[in-house]
Amino acid sequence: MTEEEKRTKAWIGDAVLGLFAREWILKQTDIAVKERAEVFIQITSNQFLASLGEPTSMEAEIGVVYETDGLHAAFDFIEQKILPLFLKRRAKSKQPGSYRNKS
Repeated sequence: MTEEEKRTKAWIGDAVLGLFAREWILKQTDIAVKERAEVFIQITSNQFLASLGEPTSMEAEIGVVYETDGLHAAFDFIEQKILPLFLKRRAKSKQPGSYRNKS
């Protein structure tokens, strides 16, 4: 895949990840309305994606799955590959004494 193709796939993958994140956030009863934007930023940020690999490559991978197998398959990919680490980090940041816990 050329760099241009990778960026094109990443652009699509970024949109799919954003849609997944919004739908997932709306289903979570433990995320207050005022926290939704921050959680969205956390799960879609390049900083977070970098913990899984190079961010553009991660988004491109999502884009390829979407273009090859459709939205449902892309969502499944995100649920299996990205969401578990996000949930682990989110739980860790809520532990008592964590400097990340702003409440």
